[in-house]
Amino acid sequence: MRWTKTLQLLDVHYEGEVGKVVTSGIYDIPGKTMTEKMDYINKVDDTLRRFVCLEPRGAVNQTVNLTIPPCDPSADAGFIVLQADEAHPMSGANTMCVANALLETGMIEMKEPKTVLRLEAPAGIVTATAECKDGKCERVSLDMIPSFVDALDQTVTTKEWGEVTFDITFEGVFYAVVDVGQLGISITPEHTADLVRAGMVLKEAANAAFDVQHPEIPSIDHIAYAIFVERLDANTVRTCCTLWPGRVDRSPCGTGSSAISAILHKRDDLAVGEEMTTVSIIGSRFRVSLTGETEVDGKTAALPNVSGRCWTYGMSQLALDPDDPFKDGLALPDAWGPEAMHIKW
Repeated sequence: MRWTKTLQLLDVHYEGEVGKVVTSGIYDIPGKTMTEKMDYINKVDDTLRRFVCLEPRGAVNQTVNLTIPPCDPSADAGFIVLQADEAHPMSGANTMCVANALLETGMIEMKEPKTVLRLEAPAGIVTATAECKDGKCERVSLDMIPSFVDALDQTVTTKEWGEVTFDITFEGVFYAVVDVGQLGISITPEHTADLVRAGMVLKEAANAAFDVQHPEIPSIDHIAYAIFVERLDANTVRTCCTLWPGRVDRSPCGTGSSAISAILHKRDDLAVGEEMTTVSIIGSRFRVSLTGETEVDGKTAALPNVSGRCWTYGMSQLALDPDDPFKDGLALPDAWGPEAMHIKW
């Protein structure tokens, strides 16, 4: 073998959604802050992201989390979320995977019954509390970064569904939060293709119609996902986050669930101290509560806590042969959806 690059990954899933964690092989990314490191991947050199996320080494049904040293000395570890489209500033469920990987591999010492970690993402520091027993993380609870509503009841006009109303909310990334009932479909497995198509259309339309930018992190400047919601009862919401280029989140989505809780709080439907449950398209669940309020650039922001379960199911090693003609990765629409035609390879 003539490998010129090797990476070790721990295979983890959180409530059904795969979030692999790079545990060795990368020492750091250029940049003085985590945001600068994310920007380096997105704007200067994206070969690592493509290497781990796209075929033939990656797959459509996964995210890969890059663990690196933190920039903030108060943090225990840093990480960047790598997906098919770009490096993202935050993902709640992937933060759970990172915490799980760091503790179950012994990279950070596990303390029972609880271990508290400070994990630094480009969007900020998240405090993760892992409930541990017999060497396993049984549940990970995250004190998320402040979540604020950017705008309520915005509309775009689409060819397929006419006028669609949605809310724009920030929780690590910007979301377009859409009541799925407007589209005449439901959040069920048989509608996954319809949900993905609608999510891609609505995300593009929302970004074309509305400018967003985080007041403290300028490079967070677009709507990353369209997430569909379906209210099941007063304290339960079914969710479906759609991910580019063409799939649905198998989990209830950690940042998305937190963004939804901020909207409910803004509408006086969820008070500080109250708890709700989000349910995924496959029936897995997150618990979400509001622990308080703060301000972000004059906007009232909620402080969500979200918790879920992770399972480690394997380890893998990725390697690069210098003669591999597909070192930069590839994607085809049969598996990735029609948006994959925008991926150059």
